[in-house]
Amino acid sequence: MLLRTDGEVIMKYNQRIRNIREDRNLTQQMIADLLHVGQRTYADYESGKTRIPVDSILILAKYYDVSVDYITGASNVETPFPKK
Repeated sequence: MLLRTDGEVIMKYNQRIRNIREDRNLTQQMIADLLHVGQRTYADYESGKTRIPVDSILILAKYYDVSVDYITGASNVETPFPKK
């Protein structure tokens, strides 16, 4: 996590995707299958070892029904994924 000068805590995307997954009682393998990657690759996304591709962030945001801003840590407000 990062702390801004105004005191607001900003979560890094890798921490956020792990927290969201765990809050929904999902396994890394389940999300890796959704993203069509191996479990080890997904684990690397969560650990911050490998950057997650933008298209995968979009898939996760839609799947979890949260905004991309929330997934990436740009916002701490869990707003729904935009509907068309």
